[in-house]
Amino acid sequence: MPLKTTLAACFCAALLLAQPAAAQKLPKKKAVLKSMTLTNDYFMKKWPDTGKEIVTNKTRPSHIWTRAVYYEGLMALYRTDKQARYYDYAVDWGQKHQWGIRNGTTDRNADNQCAGQTYLELYQIDPKPERLHDIKAAVDNMVASEKADDWNWIDALQMAMPVFAKLGVITKDNAYYEKMYAIYNHSKTREGGNGLYNPQDKLWWRDKDFVPPYKEPNGEDCYWSRGNGWVVAAMVRVLEVMPKDAPHRAEYEQMYLAMMQALPPLQRPDGFWNVSLHDANHFGGKEMSGTALFTYGMAWGLNNGLLDRKQYEPIIAKAWQGMVKDCIHKDGFLGYVQGTGKEPKDGQPVSYTSKPDFEDYGLGCFLLAGSEVYKLK
Repeated sequence: MPLKTTLAACFCAALLLAQPAAAQKLPKKKAVLKSMTLTNDYFMKKWPDTGKEIVTNKTRPSHIWTRAVYYEGLMALYRTDKQARYYDYAVDWGQKHQWGIRNGTTDRNADNQCAGQTYLELYQIDPKPERLHDIKAAVDNMVASEKADDWNWIDALQMAMPVFAKLGVITKDNAYYEKMYAIYNHSKTREGGNGLYNPQDKLWWRDKDFVPPYKEPNGEDCYWSRGNGWVVAAMVRVLEVMPKDAPHRAEYEQMYLAMMQALPPLQRPDGFWNVSLHDANHFGGKEMSGTALFTYGMAWGLNNGLLDRKQYEPIIAKAWQGMVKDCIHKDGFLGYVQGTGKEPKDGQPVSYTSKPDFEDYGLGCFLLAGSEVYKLK
């Protein structure tokens, strides 16, 4: 090969090698907002009627947890870009369901209480009593009871803990913080025997079905990506609203920081996290929902001075770039979202073109991530 050609080839190779480092710069705010707007517009166009039932293997009302997580993301988008149409869409959703939860005010199920996160946020913007009534009544029933084993799957922490925290803020009553801690602590230290949290690995088993002796094919413990993402989001959303002197706040901050230590070594070279955090070959591959929740948590930590910028900024940049480059379709549809379930094998195969059984919660996770990435300096 002639010398000139060899030099040119070397130069091209050097450029290619240099690209990943350059690619790990944070995106511009304008670009982040553009991605959030595109993906959200896709959904709002597809679901113009906020009260329309969701039909998959059966018919469900549109204030179940999957849709409630979307509205968490929508409210984060609204805080980022205060378009009246976002606020109106959320209010319309609350009104269509009469600001109620799925099985009424005796419902203790965290999944069904998740809608209360948006109801309470909308109440804080415009304190109309109907926005508060049902979700407060449901949680008050729990506060008044001795039972503390309700959150026996880790998704529940994200679905319900922020509701308790917001009610504590709104009412200035520590009883909500105390009850939230009692149920959380049961999940962490007692559920399934010795709790669903493994302090050695700083990660959570999804529920008692996955506590050892259960193992992944490679012999490791099964830590489901999105499940651990829900716990990260729960800590963030509780810390975001709780006063600095609220009871047990330090516990949630310590849990958040522990999980933030566990996650960086598990990130894939393409920016994503595998559905099985300790077994890359058990349905390995890109997956957006867990990745978005971890990105949300890390970006929030940088924005709130809890994490080291040098360590976490490249991780966040790589994850965000991966999601934008590999998941977003031209029309705003999001690929690589694992369907509902509780472990790596559920909702498979996950691909760019695969449609999860529900399209809403993956978008909610993405909008939560975007809202914090947007704030990064």
